[in-house]
Amino acid sequence: MRLRPLDRFLRLTPADRLLLVQSVVLLGAARLGLWLLPLTVVRRLLARTAPTPSGALATPERIAWAVAVARRVVPRASCLPQALAAEALLMRGGRRVELRIGVVKTERGRLVAHAWVESGGRVVVGELHEGLSRYTPLPPLPNARR
Repeated sequence: MRLRPLDRFLRLTPADRLLLVQSVVLLGAARLGLWLLPLTVVRRLLARTAPTPSGALATPERIAWAVAVARRVVPRASCLPQALAAEALLMRGGRRVELRIGVVKTERGRLVAHAWVESGGRVVVGELHEGLSRYTPLPPLPNARR
């Protein structure tokens, strides 16, 4: 028997339920914000939602899980809104976070971009099956809390 989404949600721990709700809200806000505002403004607004760390915080692995689930709920949540939501969640934990954007030129000459988030020297959100090595990273973006 397959569980319905609500049943699966209710079986999560309270901490995971909260993290998932926060992920959906942040991802939705990032998606909507990018439609209306410049990237720098959206990053700054999302960073302000990240209070100073206190209490039990989600691990990078749980944040990656929550953003992956949230992207199935939020329409058209591409890599950039996912990276912005993950960045805000990781900052809540007081972690050093780097939002990265890379570009690659396709065989047809089209420029394609991809966004990902690194923390602790590894990719948390935005890893690709074919790897990120084909993307040329742009210079790191300044800290979002400015």
